[in-house]
Amino acid sequence: MNTSEQVTTTDVLIIGAGIAGISAAYHLKKYRPNSSFLILEGREKIGGTWSLFRYPGIRSDSDMQSFAFGFKPWTEKRTFGSAQMICDYLQETLTENGIDQHIQFNSYVTSAEFSSSEGIWTVKVKQKDQKNLVTLRSRFLLMGTGYYDYNNGYSPEFQGSEDFKGQIVHPQHWPENLNYSGKKVVVIGSGATAVTLIPAMAKDVEHITMLQRSPSYVIAMPSVDPIALALNKVLSPQRAYEIIRKKNIALSRGMYKLSRRFPDVMRRLLIADVKRRLPKGFDVATHFSPKYNPWDERLCVVPDGDMFKAISSGKASVVTDHIDRFTKDGILLKSGKTLEADIIITATGLNMLAFSKIQLTVDGKKIDYPDTTIYKSMMLSDIPNFAFAFGYTNIAWTLKVDLVWRYFCRLLDYMDENKYGTFTPVIANKDMKRVPFVDLSPGYVQRGLAQFPKAGTEGPWEFQHDYEFDLERLNKGPVVDKALHFTALLPKKKLAVVPESNSDELKIKA
Repeated sequence: MNTSEQVTTTDVLIIGAGIAGISAAYHLKKYRPNSSFLILEGREKIGGTWSLFRYPGIRSDSDMQSFAFGFKPWTEKRTFGSAQMICDYLQETLTENGIDQHIQFNSYVTSAEFSSSEGIWTVKVKQKDQKNLVTLRSRFLLMGTGYYDYNNGYSPEFQGSEDFKGQIVHPQHWPENLNYSGKKVVVIGSGATAVTLIPAMAKDVEHITMLQRSPSYVIAMPSVDPIALALNKVLSPQRAYEIIRKKNIALSRGMYKLSRRFPDVMRRLLIADVKRRLPKGFDVATHFSPKYNPWDERLCVVPDGDMFKAISSGKASVVTDHIDRFTKDGILLKSGKTLEADIIITATGLNMLAFSKIQLTVDGKKIDYPDTTIYKSMMLSDIPNFAFAFGYTNIAWTLKVDLVWRYFCRLLDYMDENKYGTFTPVIANKDMKRVPFVDLSPGYVQRGLAQFPKAGTEGPWEFQHDYEFDLERLNKGPVVDKALHFTALLPKKKLAVVPESNSDELKIKA
């Protein structure tokens, strides 16, 4: 039998070994120990974003007590974890829970087709360096693929870029051992990546400049939480973690709500805090006073005000202007000023990508994601036995992920109890208004939204980036309602084959 004819079967197939996929695996292990599952990871390592991006200083922009899993305490002292710390934490989660042997690396999913007559997903997988596709069969398909293109970051066309004699680098494709010691560096962008790069590189460069078309809100937060330190000294790690987590969630949600309710007040407070951290006379009005309201875009966190310290030291500066063109020696601005550079870093954002462009088909009909509507923040209309996890835009991303997969396990329990084989979200009100599922205004979001599913505006179709709302709906609410349709379990041979190791080759059952 050749590779293209080989088939593996499992109860649940998880695509992606990042935070979402690992959380799904943990919840299945804990709450569904008799369910077999397999994780497919397109790359050669776990971690998603945190193992892909390698630029200096990369770290979380949410506090780790909120960002880490609810079931595994974050025990490091640092509030904002580095990429390596996060990857180590994820690996510990895999090892402690025996998830390692369920992962197959270098396995790219190209398509998945659901058959209602069988109640089964048939998934095609391309393995690295293999010509033929592998076929997998699974009752349930879970997506933990994130929301952006892992292969290509977004970089606009800059006139004259071919004339620049230095090096142009995108943070998503950071060269190994890039030498920027004693160099003049310009970072194009003003978001989370830019404010991370500036202080991380400032101590080694001759000078580093953040070039922005318009400013973002930047807020300084302590890198070590003294309350967390105190609680960890007197309480068990799990108990201390629970208290710190609740505190941080409450503070984050409180700041967000105040920003939406009293935007002018929050704007003044945020800008005043920046002003007191920078040298007297610094042009805060030009460089750190956005035209939009707080939380129209995410706030950029700088631990211990590290970027402000870099600016105050004279090693870093901010220029707010528009690019005319790249030149041989740097960047010519619309104002006529030239920024000299040896290295230009285009921290210009991501390319959003819906479900890694995996083509879904249901009973022969190809699914166009924008035509679907999101159900309870985790399923898609008219697609059976399918779930996904997108995190929050206004608080730690991972908080949504744990809620989604706990709900999914409760749903499978309900199906077992009632001998159901499939679930399918179905819209009753065909005239329901549909809206974008994200309301943030960054360019990369607005560019990519058209390829994603829409949210509804009523009942379980409503999509809110609201942790309290989802906590009530997904964690405490019933798993069924009128919009979720079930069919009886079809008589079939039990699917119970799982991989035996975490080697790069799939363990195939013919």
